[in-house]
Amino acid sequence: MKFSGIEKTSFIDFPDRVASVLFTPGCNLRCPYCHNWRLVLEPRGPFLSEEKVLQILRSRMKYIDAVVVTGGEPTLHKDLPQFLRRLKDEGFAVKLDTNGFFPDVLLECLPYVDYVALDVKTSPEKYTLLGTKEIGSYLQTVEILKEGVTDYEFRSTIVPQIIEDEDIPKMGELVKGAKRFAFQQFIPGDTLDERFNKIQPYPNDKIAKFAEVMRKYVNEVIMRI
Repeated sequence: MKFSGIEKTSFIDFPDRVASVLFTPGCNLRCPYCHNWRLVLEPRGPFLSEEKVLQILRSRMKYIDAVVVTGGEPTLHKDLPQFLRRLKDEGFAVKLDTNGFFPDVLLECLPYVDYVALDVKTSPEKYTLLGTKEIGSYLQTVEILKEGVTDYEFRSTIVPQIIEDEDIPKMGELVKGAKRFAFQQFIPGDTLDERFNKIQPYPNDKIAKFAEVMRKYVNEVIMRI
């Protein structure tokens, strides 16, 4: 595998762990509010090789106990399962962030993953705003996580226009019966679509109301705002 970058220490990306975060290049979606859009549209080197990344991680084992693989979209890369296995063999806890559109790759990854964060970007019919018309593969991933044994969360960055009041119940039906759902605040600035650079985020009390609706559908709701 190759990587676009590494964040050596994070206290927020893996629940209850100190982690390094690896960023993979490329993505199948085009979310207009994306902040990592350079990894999506312009995945230019120099890239970090798999061996270089492992060398860095080994040198930081006294500071971290986990690794998060994010993107871009990690499951675009067919060699991801083998890399995650190497991380486990090195003794790291592993978290995978994914948009869920490659369930076959995810299934190969799950034996080597301790935690999965799956994006729920909006209601199903509005995924066309993100550059895709087909969500059947995504729906498979939702069910894989709900029915499996790997710890997980569904998570949503609350972006005005992308998510509105009427979308929350539809998102709830999508994940109904899930273990955990996290709401994350949108931070404008340097987005793929310049129109979202200055969009006004929802106030916290508005997101709290969204959370109350979501509690009808899932066991636990987290607000990261």
